[in-house]
Amino acid sequence: MRSRSNSGVRLDYYQRIVHRLILAHQEPVTGLFPASNVNSHAWIRDNVYCILAVWGLSMAYKKIADQDEDRAKCYELEQSCVKLMRGLLMAMMNQKDKVEKFKMTQSPYDSLHAKYSSKNGLPVVEDGEWGHLQIDAVSLYLLILAQMTASGLQIVFSLDEVSFIQNLVFYIESAYSIPDYGIWERGDKTNHGEPELNASSIGMAKAALEAMNELDLFGARGGPASVIHVLADEAHKCQAVLQSMLPRESNSKELDSGLLCVIGFPAFAVDDAQLIHNTKDAILSRLQGKYGCKRFLRDGYRTPKEDPSRLYYERWELRMFENIECEWPLFFCYLILFHAFQNDKRSVQEYADRLEKIMVRSEDGTLLVPESYAVPQDLVGFEYQKPGSQLREVVGRCPFLWGQSLFILGRLLQEGFLAVGELDPLNRRLGAQKKPDVVVQVVIIAEDNEIRDKLAEHDLHVQTIAEVAPIEVQPARVLSHLYTYLGRNRKLGLSGRKSRDVGILSTSKLYSLKDRIFAFTPQFADLSRFYIASDNELMIDILKGEINFLKSAWDLLGRPLVTLVLKRIHLDQDKIPLAMIQTMRKLKSGYINGTRVMLGSLKDFLNTSAITDLSFLGSTEDGYPDRLHPDVQTYLDEHLLRSFSNRSTMNLRGGQLRPRTLRRRMSCKGAIKKTRSINVDSDNLGMEGPSPLTERRLSSVVPPPWLQANKQSHVSVFATTPEEGPSTPSLLLGNELVIRENIYPVDPHGQNRSAIDRRSEFVRQQEITVPKILIQRHRAETNFADTEVEELIAMLRETENLEEQGDILQYLVDTQGLDFNTGMLEEGRVVTVRDLLKGLYEKACQQKLWGLVRHTAGMLGKRVEDLAKAVTDLLVRQKQVTVGMPPNNEHTITAPLPEGELRQLIHDAYGDDESTAMLTQELMVYLAMFIRTEPQLFHEMLRLRVGLIIQVMAKELSRTLNCDGEAASEHLLNLSPFEMKNLLYHILSGKEFAVSSVARGNLSIVSCKSSRVSKKSQIGLGDPEGEDALIATIDDRQGQWLRRRRLDGALNRVPRDFYSRVWTVLEKCQGLAIEGRVLQQSLTQEMTPGELKFALEVETALNQIPQPEYRQLVVEALMVLTLVTEHNMVPTLGGIIYVEHLVHKANQLFLEDQRKVQGDATLCCAKIKDGKEQQQAASGMLLCGGAAYICQHLYDSAPSGSYGTMTYMSRAVALVLDCVPKHGEMECAIS
Repeated sequence: MRSRSNSGVRLDYYQRIVHRLILAHQEPVTGLFPASNVNSHAWIRDNVYCILAVWGLSMAYKKIADQDEDRAKCYELEQSCVKLMRGLLMAMMNQKDKVEKFKMTQSPYDSLHAKYSSKNGLPVVEDGEWGHLQIDAVSLYLLILAQMTASGLQIVFSLDEVSFIQNLVFYIESAYSIPDYGIWERGDKTNHGEPELNASSIGMAKAALEAMNELDLFGARGGPASVIHVLADEAHKCQAVLQSMLPRESNSKELDSGLLCVIGFPAFAVDDAQLIHNTKDAILSRLQGKYGCKRFLRDGYRTPKEDPSRLYYERWELRMFENIECEWPLFFCYLILFHAFQNDKRSVQEYADRLEKIMVRSEDGTLLVPESYAVPQDLVGFEYQKPGSQLREVVGRCPFLWGQSLFILGRLLQEGFLAVGELDPLNRRLGAQKKPDVVVQVVIIAEDNEIRDKLAEHDLHVQTIAEVAPIEVQPARVLSHLYTYLGRNRKLGLSGRKSRDVGILSTSKLYSLKDRIFAFTPQFADLSRFYIASDNELMIDILKGEINFLKSAWDLLGRPLVTLVLKRIHLDQDKIPLAMIQTMRKLKSGYINGTRVMLGSLKDFLNTSAITDLSFLGSTEDGYPDRLHPDVQTYLDEHLLRSFSNRSTMNLRGGQLRPRTLRRRMSCKGAIKKTRSINVDSDNLGMEGPSPLTERRLSSVVPPPWLQANKQSHVSVFATTPEEGPSTPSLLLGNELVIRENIYPVDPHGQNRSAIDRRSEFVRQQEITVPKILIQRHRAETNFADTEVEELIAMLRETENLEEQGDILQYLVDTQGLDFNTGMLEEGRVVTVRDLLKGLYEKACQQKLWGLVRHTAGMLGKRVEDLAKAVTDLLVRQKQVTVGMPPNNEHTITAPLPEGELRQLIHDAYGDDESTAMLTQELMVYLAMFIRTEPQLFHEMLRLRVGLIIQVMAKELSRTLNCDGEAASEHLLNLSPFEMKNLLYHILSGKEFAVSSVARGNLSIVSCKSSRVSKKSQIGLGDPEGEDALIATIDDRQGQWLRRRRLDGALNRVPRDFYSRVWTVLEKCQGLAIEGRVLQQSLTQEMTPGELKFALEVETALNQIPQPEYRQLVVEALMVLTLVTEHNMVPTLGGIIYVEHLVHKANQLFLEDQRKVQGDATLCCAKIKDGKEQQQAASGMLLCGGAAYICQHLYDSAPSGSYGTMTYMSRAVALVLDCVPKHGEMECAIS
């Protein structure tokens, strides 16, 4: 430090500046800052930034306060900070009803206002007249409140205020899934008032949640009641989404300088040093100019081309703002602070010099930070020609207090009056430093002595629930219930936490409550939740995933502690499943999947675990903080008794036998099967075109065996065939429904022949005249009009076979409904069909009959507990999800929906097909698991089309098992959840797999190691009669590229930078037509190349193509076009390009070559045509079953090589486009 006199003098100079520029504007009544002399509105964000300089200066004074007047100055500055923070607190507390409502609705109209009157703190504009929902502003307030409290300021005065701030934490905790208007209050950059997910808001919320966690708002004088609690998982979700978005800001802004406040001061929200570096570099390279940084690309605000008379922009005019966006000196202030915290003195000096050059001097010589610099009207033309060349002029406020305040902070740091740690007392800046490895502690507890003894046989010694006392072990749902008491306040009308979700980070701590200690089992192990919890292998798989997740995500004091209870339900035929024993041995060894673990007992880990105090459960409002809230007391007393006791399942046996029911035993058979709608046909996925004239594929005709007359209880989604599309006169006649199906004669033993045989069989079948069978269905009752309900119920009691019980119950539900009284009694209670279904569901879970489990779960309307969460996990990582079978029933989900609406949407998409609807929910949960743990699987995929994925899974099974489509979908629905997840993983990652048959007809998916053998995949599958297993060997080389294109097409995978490259093509032509949808050139006027909105436009056009393999060829054609533009072969590509013409032209060239060399295609498409075949081609069938009139063999060609698809595409481009020179030498570059 310098001698007192010099530093004191220098500080007094800053004190005068702060007083004159900032404090002079502070309103005496509310403590708020008006926006300017003419505008009395006070923005939360600007106000918090304004006061930072005052706070910084007060801490600088505190350090040198050796005279009373300095102490007085320090106190005066501190109290100005308190006054402002309390002014904002009062303004927000006036809107407490909004905070309460917003927890439920998350609607922009229920959000806290973004600005208030600086005179009285009241609202100044109506709810709908401004983009009020700005999560980053409330988060910034909470973050700075936490930092100031930690630095010793007393801002919060009463426990009511503490409850309000606890509710503000709930307000921002779902920031990762709430689209808002963001730091520039605009939302989508066209300024039409559409909110979007903004990385800067999510980052600020993450920082605020972490800063607030376990913070005592009364500082050193507080007690347990004034502590704020945050569920660590919510902050972590914000972090995961933030990491998946950066350096993108939102769907419409591919980059934003506002991210500087997230990667550096004040938020320090990113833990990954490389990501911080990449984001900063992206901003500097694309947004930095001489006068500061642009806010984002094509930002029209205050540019000379902006029309000030209207709030919004036309979509086409955004292109005009390119290169003339205003530059904001504010960002140089952020960069100075960023580098000061990095301790990079050279960069600090560089930006300080740059900033000084563009600051404005006032009359008395003070340096002022202006709001922004714009290009003058008369120089716009020159600026367009040579960006960055023209002099700019100041527009907006000067001084701009937000920037001025940050500038003063930077000066205090540069001159050594402040150390960086003082501006960050919570040490957030250290987040990106490397952390030591986490050791995960695991405790396994046995439900009772019997299970303990069984484990001891395997040399695994554990305690029982009774033995771990006084520590109490509870399921996660108890913790989630206790957390609903957090933040409740009767006086303010606040109801506490709404979300019922507690993640693994929250259950990996111990909790103390008065003198009791609780341990909670993780949420995934809660059996009452969903059927996937009864698949032990899947549970083990999830456990390994969660342990791995803890290794990377845990950042609390102490070690994470995972408590698991082994129960009776987990036993398999009274033995502990082998998979569990193996996993426990692995845990015992100290490492599992590369994570360090310790297996031990609870009491060993008491001292090393994180412990949280649940003090908020006291009756503070009634004046008894030491007593438990009476509701909590009764809840705990009730719950402790029954939380781990098993419920008895309902027994269907008993009652007298009635022989006469036997002859009707078959009457319900297949009731469940009839509801299925997965369509796997011979050569293309069930993607019928939208009308019979556009190629309606005829190959969906493998007849299901249940199509005997009088059995149809559900109209298949794909019931009409090409000839009788709409041409059949109205199918609904009175109550009769006539369904027409094409039935091919199918060889009953055809399942075991090689694929080649079956293909030629298929070709022969084309020539057979196709018999038509009319299937009539009168009203559903006619089937069983004579079967009384009592008889069915008697049959139900007799039959041991669960499948049969399922069929009977399916019929009862269809005819009588779920709540129908069956006339049985159980312990004096009436038994409804629903109760019987529940009993069946539980039994099916125990016996692992997964097809039945999925179906009954669907009928009971069981929902995957985490469905909404899973969908949100996918959406917030910029993946849209579609459900239903394309193209007619596909619904796209683009924004997070509540649980109920999601279930309804999925239900509507699949009609009566409960099994597939259930499977869809299940797959969404697995997709969400994968995107959390292995985001790289999803690169270059924008939409996840679950219906299509289901069809591809069935198709892959049918290929690997060499069985027909119906058997394959039956196998698919009967896969255990673990195998289902495994199959999905193999399909996403494109790995080859084989299927091996395990006990009880269950299939198991095994990866093929890529060796010579993998060409021949060995599949052992016992056939139904249980004779010797048949081993079929298929030559996998054939169909390899077709399969790959089909997978990529179904997963919507595209090459790297595909969308931004399509943008360059679109810029050079008037439009691209794909399957009747034209992408206009005007899209390039509205959107930048890297913008997500543009990618979605292209994706939507591609999704019009029903066949995945054809879609993939269109993508390849577009790639060839991008090569043409990137090598600047031609100045323009001319008018609208019909991309499909290119593909069909390539197909023609391919067939010509095939005729020349007598290739495989001469058997189908390259054959010399005769009359009969002409007729067939007209009806829309290719001999080889290729989709969209493209030969199957072209789909199956590799992209490269002289007969590769890219070669033909390039030739097609040369032929079709007028602009490409027809002769002369050309450089050919095809990668």
